[in-house]
Amino acid sequence: MKTPWWFLHKTPLAFILVPVSWIYYLIGRIVYVVRKIGSYKSRRGVICIGNIMAGGVGKTPIVHEIAKRLDAPVVMRGYKKSAKTGNVGDEAAMLSRAGLQVHVGDRKSNIILLDKQLDETGPIVMDDGFQNPKIKKNLSILVFDAGLGYGNGFLLPAGPLREPRRAVRRADAVIIIRSPRARKRFSIPDGIPVFYASGHTVSPYDENQKLYVFAGIGYPKKFFATLKNVVGKRAFPDHYQYTDDDLQKLRAAAARRGAKLVTTEKDWMRLPVDMRDEIKFARLDMTLDDDFWTWLGDKIKCLH
Repeated sequence: MKTPWWFLHKTPLAFILVPVSWIYYLIGRIVYVVRKIGSYKSRRGVICIGNIMAGGVGKTPIVHEIAKRLDAPVVMRGYKKSAKTGNVGDEAAMLSRAGLQVHVGDRKSNIILLDKQLDETGPIVMDDGFQNPKIKKNLSILVFDAGLGYGNGFLLPAGPLREPRRAVRRADAVIIIRSPRARKRFSIPDGIPVFYASGHTVSPYDENQKLYVFAGIGYPKKFFATLKNVVGKRAFPDHYQYTDDDLQKLRAAAARRGAKLVTTEKDWMRLPVDMRDEIKFARLDMTLDDDFWTWLGDKIKCLH
């Protein structure tokens, strides 16, 4: 679905939904306690890269950078699997395309299988799962986008938060992705190490080429704002599965403007194979500050 428009603003509708969010949170806590029974501890150590926002913060590029640096396998749920992504989900397909070892499905089962590889001792990177108590984490790192902050500050469905803001205190560290429009009143509790990352979107075309951009991600406006010479844009629901009709309409809209179609790498992974030469993606390069790698290296030494 599309990210609800009220997630970033305290609108009357958001306030109306607050009582529903309390019920959602109460049910979630009950489920959390039940699932915590029989939680599994990996011998290899688990580094969880998660969030308390409901998607769209830029967590997948952070997972990619950390897993690549550590040469670590990634376990993930594989959200919105489809035949177009090899039935593993767009994020998993994207990470696998980058050369990472990705295990999709039940994360606990996959970590148990990885533990049986007795000749491997390095850490395992878990994509998401901060709210999953079935696996004991050695390190939990939360990712935020400075331009989104905590959204309107309300819990789902009144706002984008999976948990109250105080849940940040359970994290070992926070990574904030820089934004030219940092959100006011966004702060991390004292005592939590905070590190920064910078994203740079690289267009597949030169700056003189007109672009018609489209995306089915949590906050498509973030992506649209990173490209130049955009003459048209279209937003779709998060993890949207494009139909032939959708693609024909996009091609026609771009042709009317003399533009090239460009999308995100995640969306590109969900396109039919025969369309991937015609429609290109803008690559997102993520750079984490050096002090984060120093901190992570010190923590890994103490994992066992």
